[in-house]
Amino acid sequence: MENFNVYKDIQDRTNGEIYIGVVGPVRTGKSTFIKKFMDTVVIPNIPDGLQRERAVDELPQSSAGRTIMTTEPKFIPEQAVSVQIDNEAMFSVRMIDCVGYIVPSAIGYIEEDQPRMVRTPWFDEPIPFNMAAEIGTKKVITEHSTIGLVITTDGSISDIPREEYEEAEERVIDELNQTNRPFVILLNCVDPGNPESRALGARLSEKYGVPVLPVNCIDITEQGIKDIIASLLYQFPVREVALNVPGWVASLGADHWLYSSVFGIIKDSCGITRMREVKSMLESVRACDSIQSLNVRKIDLGSGCAHVDLIFDQSLFYKILSEKTELDIRDESELLAQLIEMTQIKKTFQKLSQAYDDVLESGYGIVMPDVEELTLEEPQILKQNGKYGIRLKATAPSIHMLRTQINTEITPIVGSEQQSEELVLYLLKEFEENPVKIWESNIFGKSLHSLVNEGMHNKLYRMPNDAREKVRETIERIINDGCSGLICIIL
Repeated sequence: MENFNVYKDIQDRTNGEIYIGVVGPVRTGKSTFIKKFMDTVVIPNIPDGLQRERAVDELPQSSAGRTIMTTEPKFIPEQAVSVQIDNEAMFSVRMIDCVGYIVPSAIGYIEEDQPRMVRTPWFDEPIPFNMAAEIGTKKVITEHSTIGLVITTDGSISDIPREEYEEAEERVIDELNQTNRPFVILLNCVDPGNPESRALGARLSEKYGVPVLPVNCIDITEQGIKDIIASLLYQFPVREVALNVPGWVASLGADHWLYSSVFGIIKDSCGITRMREVKSMLESVRACDSIQSLNVRKIDLGSGCAHVDLIFDQSLFYKILSEKTELDIRDESELLAQLIEMTQIKKTFQKLSQAYDDVLESGYGIVMPDVEELTLEEPQILKQNGKYGIRLKATAPSIHMLRTQINTEITPIVGSEQQSEELVLYLLKEFEENPVKIWESNIFGKSLHSLVNEGMHNKLYRMPNDAREKVRETIERIINDGCSGLICIIL
């Protein structure tokens, strides 16, 4: 179990009001357990002396044998008392004892071969003892308790056989399940370590889906009581299971195979309701091939929250990174090298990006020079109209981008007129079905895209170097000297 303070957590879970309904068949040790619980946990921690004495006087009677000792539901103590344990947990506690459901061999509910009649707070007239016992037990289960303890036995604590407890045991557990209150089952045994008793506890736990703890209610220790409370804490509802994934996984998007596989398993595992089911949920998540391990940071039984980190194999990160960037990145050194290279590319593109946007918008863009690219010539003194001044001359390179429309055409000679018509019909059909796919059409062993691309490249690179130089010089002169509205280019 996790390292936690059971008393502090049970205080948080019950808002400081712990009303424990102790139910089960008659003659299973309910009153014995209540007395031991009060003597061990509650009474020593009641600060008020008078309250402490009153609580001792209100402890239930218990004895061995078949005779039913409890005749009506009883609150112990009569009024809830505040206790402080371990200088941390402060809560009000009260236990509710009940008669329990009758088992055939018990003594005390039949008098002179007639049902024993008793008076109850619920009816004006006396009612049969077994009816009063059932009504009282149901009220303890449904009205008076915040958590439940079902106490049954393996049959070793008295001469009543185990089989006689089974029907009453099933009834009380079914009724508790309907309330959705957290509860556990205590299997009262003379020897809780006996293999047969432990095997019975395992069978009952599997049958009812609730923890079953073999105990000896007479000899139970404070640590044993802490274990019981801890088991009860695991029966409280789950409020939140926070599964923390690395940021790079969360950023992939729902359509990515890793994201969908991981969160698909998490979604399939989220049908849990109790804290004890968190462990099985995490085992299901751990089964995902992409998850290397889990780091359980915190399971807070007081709040019903669990915080778990999902750890992924580092190689998976580089695999996804390579997929997304179309770069071969296998480890940290390659990642660093790519980042350095891309940083340089980014700096270069940032300088060009505005001009590129202008080209797309207006057909013309200019990359302005940076300060470090400026060349300042030596200042010169000027005389003009009897006055003197200073000439400061600077030069700097600028980049000019132009967008031009390039026309190209291909005229494949395919043979006869009929063959040409068939080729045209084929291309038109491709264009109607999928305009993009027409570029993949094969003509003379090459795709249409390749043929058109070759034609454009031939035109673009056919411009001679001296013509390019003259265009550059022309733009330079227009910028520096102006054009007065007239531009004449002779190539």
